[in-house]
Amino acid sequence: GETGTGKELVARCLHQQSHRRGRQFVAINCGAVPESIIESELFGHEAGAFTGAKTRRIGKFEFADGGTLFLDEIESMPLALQVRLLRVLQERVIERLGANESIPVDIRVVAAAKVDLREMASRGAFREDLYYRLDVIQIPLPSLRERPEDIPLLFQHFVLRASARYRREPPLVPATVLQQLATREWPGNVRELQNTADRYVLSGDAGIGLFPQAPGADGVASNLPGQVEQFEKGLITQELERQKGNIKATHTALGLPRKTLYEKMRKYGLQRKDFTEPASHDEA
Repeated sequence: GETGTGKELVARCLHQQSHRRGRQFVAINCGAVPESIIESELFGHEAGAFTGAKTRRIGKFEFADGGTLFLDEIESMPLALQVRLLRVLQERVIERLGANESIPVDIRVVAAAKVDLREMASRGAFREDLYYRLDVIQIPLPSLRERPEDIPLLFQHFVLRASARYRREPPLVPATVLQQLATREWPGNVRELQNTADRYVLSGDAGIGLFPQAPGADGVASNLPGQVEQFEKGLITQELERQKGNIKATHTALGLPRKTLYEKMRKYGLQRKDFTEPASHDEA
């Protein structure tokens, strides 16, 4: 997927939905680490392995043992290092730089790329054997311009998250604002949309640079308020189910004040008793 389409977000979601969710999720951008140190970053090193290596250091593979390692921009990984990655995937062992012994690791590797790895492999720019080893399940992530109908719901979701992070009451997002956001190009994709939601929480309309509504756009998003309410109700319902009706756990997980959660539950006709187990004595 393109830059900002939410590749790491999807990788985190896969981790949270797996049996590894209680262990580490470790992310590294292969294109952001200098080629001279990326091997040490991934595999670790022993003291004296190279100039400046004064102490032993574990790498990302070892640190993620039992969990998930997310390799972003894997197309930037040097070919020589791709050989070592292939061995990890095949044999489930790693060797620190300067070490003579192998260390077993139990990890899930999720890789992401901004380009077509199959095409790179076909012209020798990426190892073909590694490509086919990684190509178990592909999840294409479309850009926001390919799914404008998702923009209002995603923006509302990011507003709720930002409100919790900045400890602010979640602001109401008018349908006119959502409608205008849905008409933008969003070259930075989900990441840009998330940053815009942060600015909206902190500065309101002034933080997102609203522009006059385009002529003839009155009906473009006439159902946005209903979509947003449906999304919000679903989000609260899902969390109440996950928390088995525990109000404290639910409002904490959603980042909503307790009072706000009760108000929204009344608005959507949600009752705590519908989510509690028969013998449950959780806090009301």
